[in-house]
Amino acid sequence: MEKLKLINWAQLQAGQEWIRSRGLSVQQAFVLDYLAGHPGAIQRDIAEATRTSAANVSGVLRGLEARHLVERRFEDDDRSKRVFATDTGIELISGHEEAMIAVDESILAPLTLDERATLQALLAKITAGLPHHGNES
Repeated sequence: MEKLKLINWAQLQAGQEWIRSRGLSVQQAFVLDYLAGHPGAIQRDIAEATRTSAANVSGVLRGLEARHLVERRFEDDDRSKRVFATDTGIELISGHEEAMIAVDESILAPLTLDERATLQALLAKITAGLPHHGNES
């Protein structure tokens, strides 16, 4: 189990470094990524997706707005402000998935293709009963 923790730690460190290199917090990056996939979300939806309070999301959005990475606006006759990632915000986080794939590739580099297939089969067996969050690999 220590080996799994080490792999997880390496992935987390690489992800956090990628985010920091863009001058973002993990929460800001998550919100930008969420908004890229859910343009026009309301603050309550963002709070649910980030599993945090509306007040916390409001603070994150203020910081992102100050950097012109998101904008809040009323749409049609809607009473709630809708939140959109700006093109600058989307551009700032683009490439994250590719960067994480590169990290995984470097972690798996010592394995042959057959060993990778075996590892994938074993991980599928281990994770079969775990809840999935739409990010299966």
